[in-house]
Amino acid sequence: MKDRNKEIKAFLLHLGHNMWNEWLPQELMKDEFLAPRRRPDLKLACDETVWRKITGRLAERGMNMVVIDIGEALVYPSHPELAIEGSWSPDKLRTEVRRLKGMGLEPIPKLNFSAMHDGWLKDYHRMLSTSEYYRVVDDVIGDALEVFEHPRLIHLGFDEERAEWMKGLNYAAARQGELWWHDFLYTVNCAERRGARAWVWSDCGPHKPEYFTRCPKSVLQMAWYYDAYNAKLSMDPKVNPHWWKMQNFIDLNRHGFEQVACGSNWVGMRRKSMNVGADEVMGLVVKFVREHVNSNRMLGFMMAPWARVDSDETNEINMKGADIFAEALKIG
Repeated sequence: MKDRNKEIKAFLLHLGHNMWNEWLPQELMKDEFLAPRRRPDLKLACDETVWRKITGRLAERGMNMVVIDIGEALVYPSHPELAIEGSWSPDKLRTEVRRLKGMGLEPIPKLNFSAMHDGWLKDYHRMLSTSEYYRVVDDVIGDALEVFEHPRLIHLGFDEERAEWMKGLNYAAARQGELWWHDFLYTVNCAERRGARAWVWSDCGPHKPEYFTRCPKSVLQMAWYYDAYNAKLSMDPKVNPHWWKMQNFIDLNRHGFEQVACGSNWVGMRRKSMNVGADEVMGLVVKFVREHVNSNRMLGFMMAPWARVDSDETNEINMKGADIFAEALKIG
C-alpha cells in the first residue's frame, strides 16, 4: 500500500490575481452566470500579515506544499513592465520561498498561460503565438524558476481556453488545433529544459480527445472537481450534470498519467444559484480518487479555495479550506 505520508498535500494561494481577463460590463452580458466580471488589479491585493496567517495555518494542519499563483505579483527581472503597484521584488519573493521551506512547505510557482487566464501578461496577452510572445513566455518561466530556487515542479495553467467560454471578454482569443499544441508543447519545454516538471490543469482531456495520446507523460496532470450534488459524486448524468469531470480522473489514470487531484471549498454565483455545497467536496474527491485511481499514479491532492489574502474577511475561505483539507486527508 502506498505511504500516504509521502502524498503531495498542496494548497493553492494567490499572490497575484490578474489571471482573469477583462470582462464586458455586466449589463452587456447575456449570460448572468459568466464570472468573474472585473478588471485587472492595478495594485497588488495581498496583506502580508494575512499571508503569514494562512501560511502558518497550512503548516499547522499538515500541508507540505503551497502552489503560489504569481501572475503580476513579481517584478520579473526580464520583464519588469509586467509589475503593478506593490509587486514583490525577486529578493523579497525569494526570501518568502526560503521562509516557507523552513516551515515544511514546498513552494511551487504557478503561471497561467491559458489565453483565458493570462491577463497578468498585460500587452503580451494580445500578442498570442507571436515571436515576441514566445520570448516572454520563456523569459518569465526562467525568472520564476530562478526566484523559487529551481523547484522540481512549475504549474503552467492551461485551463478553460475554449472560444465558447470567452464570449463575455472584451478581448477574446483562443488557440485551437495544431497551434494550441505547438504553444502548449513549447511552454512545457521552457520548463523541462530548465529541469522543472511541467504541471497543468487537465481541462483538455474531456474536450480534446487526442490529449490523452499526444500530451507527454512527463507532464503532471491536475483534473479538478468543485461541485457536490446530493452530497455524493455520482457518475449518473441524470443526477450529476458534471459527471464528466469525475470521468477525467479515471481517463487520465487509464492512459497512464501521473496526477494530483484538485478540489475546492469555493462557491461562486452559479453554484449558489444551484444550491450546490462546497464544504463536503474535498472529502468526496479524496474518497472517489482513492477508490478509482491507481495509487502509484496519484501523487496527491490540492485544495484550491480561489480566495484573496488581502483581508481577514477574504482570507476566511482560505483558513476554512485548510481545515477542510486537513480533515479530508486526516492529516492534522
